[in-house]
Amino acid sequence: MTNEELLKENEKLRKENLALKGIKTESVPEIKTYNFSKITDTILKKLVNIEKIYEQESIFEKWFNFDYKIEDDVTEFLQKLIDKNTQLIFDYHEEDLKANFIVPLINKIDFFMMKAKIRNFYNEPLNYKTDKFIFNGRADLMVSSGLQVAIKPYFFIQEFKKAEEFGNPRPQLLAEMISAVELNKIKSMRGAFITGENWRFVILEKLGVNKYQYFLSPNFDSTDIEKLKGIYKNLQFVKNEIIEMVRQENKK
Repeated sequence: MTNEELLKENEKLRKENLALKGIKTESVPEIKTYNFSKITDTILKKLVNIEKIYEQESIFEKWFNFDYKIEDDVTEFLQKLIDKNTQLIFDYHEEDLKANFIVPLINKIDFFMMKAKIRNFYNEPLNYKTDKFIFNGRADLMVSSGLQVAIKPYFFIQEFKKAEEFGNPRPQLLAEMISAVELNKIKSMRGAFITGENWRFVILEKLGVNKYQYFLSPNFDSTDIEKLKGIYKNLQFVKNEIIEMVRQENKK
């Protein structure tokens, strides 16, 4: 049973339970479900109080200045990735881009940490419910605790689109990050979204009940070797930060 079918079944049982108590279901407003893949800026702003912060250079300073040495073999790997894909990367459909470029890069970072019970999940279900709306769907990629199923998401990458005109991944990513912040009961979350060859990194912060702000990085062109090395370093920072968060959580 899919998440959507499960939600419908739960709603049916809720109405039946209310009917047994003599409560008319018409008097109980229906909670609308929004699939991540269909969320736009307009929809997101209707559901939550969210603001883009433009003074953003300092917030990315620690992330983008991570002290990490890229070895020669990694540079060679990244250059081959560019040479092999650069002519087609803008024209790739979602699964082409994912299989030929994104997955090899993510595998090189190696988020799979068996001992810590952390790995990267593709197309993983995610659901967040409030008394006013439900966010539901599947995340393109999340790094999360759990080995068989995702338990606690730490990082998201959304969407493997070949161009933003085919669907803006930013509000979809933000909805996923909001869901993770609320489900994890934390104050901030990192993520990234991809449109063709272009990568943008995002930091989301929770300010209060249903209130958030986010910061959007400059563009990283993954067909430029120096920018791709920057992407690689940024992802290594995320991996290092997740390892440290898990270490601190295990001390509690």
